[in-house]
Amino acid sequence: MRTLALLLAASIAAPSWADEDIADQYPGSMLYSKPVEVIPNVWSAIGATAPPTYENAGHNNNLSFVVTGDGVVVINGGAAHGLAKALHDEIKVITDQPVKVVVNENGQGHAMLGNSYWSEQGVPIVAHTDAAHEFEEYGAQILQGMQRYNQDKAEGTFLAEPTETFDEEYIIEMGDYRLEVRYLGPAHSPGDVSVWLPEQSLVIAGDMAFHERMLPIFGDTMTADWLETWDAEFEPLNATYVIPGHGHPTNMDQVRRYTKDYLVYLRAQIREHIDNGGELADAYYVDQTPYKHLDTYDELATKNAGRVYEQMEFE
Repeated sequence: MRTLALLLAASIAAPSWADEDIADQYPGSMLYSKPVEVIPNVWSAIGATAPPTYENAGHNNNLSFVVTGDGVVVINGGAAHGLAKALHDEIKVITDQPVKVVVNENGQGHAMLGNSYWSEQGVPIVAHTDAAHEFEEYGAQILQGMQRYNQDKAEGTFLAEPTETFDEEYIIEMGDYRLEVRYLGPAHSPGDVSVWLPEQSLVIAGDMAFHERMLPIFGDTMTADWLETWDAEFEPLNATYVIPGHGHPTNMDQVRRYTKDYLVYLRAQIREHIDNGGELADAYYVDQTPYKHLDTYDELATKNAGRVYEQMEFE
């Protein structure tokens, strides 16, 4: 088992350590990688930094859990029924404590489709109101997309919505731990939440923070709002340990560099392009080479630039 020190050192020294070209790091399981203990009793199965594929079974985000002493809190339902079961199998090896609650970080498939498994176990499932609405609205489409790439690995997956929702904060006090599930404000996608462990100075950031892969900007990702949320709510946490939505555990400096600083940089590039009379067709190709080493750069850089142009054109 890798220690936290090794994880952090590797993350800081070599952001490409989580290579998107590695199809599967844990062939004996549907999980992309075996869970690692980040700090005592806080574990995460680190997903691929590539898009979802049959090879990684859609495990391209982090599936985390906290062994509290009086039960287990799971963060993210997973992308499929079988993937959630695979995570549960690993939890059972680590502890006899039952899973007592699952938190969905947002309304995307890799956060919620595994709810199908957890619902069969009778486990309460918690999500932000906006995330639940997204899943309700687009769940059938999300499920079909997962079934296309996952094929037989999608077996058993059905739409299971959260059983509890909240708007601002959901507090879990269990065993020796206090977990604050917080909606910090608009960020990457509707209903993104972060799970803050104040006593441990650790945040399971979800898609608030990226560092090993390029962050994707969706059509409804308002980058100006994301930056405001970062400065007003996320940065003040001053977390010592950060488990991002994608990529290995790291620290605030790293996620700031590749999330906030990237958004600031891209917006500045697009602002200059607009001020010089540039059109959308050319905005796709503004310089993003300082971030070329990030996984998913080839898939996302031009899309990100185009979407930021469309946002900023009328700001």
